[in-house]
Amino acid sequence: QVQVVESGGGTVPPGLFLTVSCRASGEIFKIYNMAWYRQSPAKEREFVARITDGGQVSYSDSARGRFTISTNRAKDTAYLRMTNLRPEDTAKYSCKVIASPELTPFSGHPPRTYWGQGTQVTVGS
Repeated sequence: QVQVVESGGGTVPPGLFLTVSCRASGEIFKIYNMAWYRQSPAKEREFVARITDGGQVSYSDSARGRFTISTNRAKDTAYLRMTNLRPEDTAKYSCKVIASPELTPFSGHPPRTYWGQGTQVTVGS
């Protein structure tokens, strides 16, 4: 199976930066893309950023220009660097991974979606 674990959340003052990480582990044949979503108590879960296996990135309007998603493929890890943080960025940030679990060393099962438990980011003084 595939496990997804986020880390790096915390409390930061407005205007500063924070980087959260998402690591996929287990018997992974191929990762197709890794994405960040966030949810605050008063809102539905919303898309933040995505990076594909080919390196294509996409961002929500609120994230574009302030957040940067990147990956370390050797470690099956995605990072979300968030700058100029605002109180409205306060949320639980969760990672979604679309990956093929390993069937054999040379093939994988059809792609499946995996979610982590999330990491809390709080922006405030």
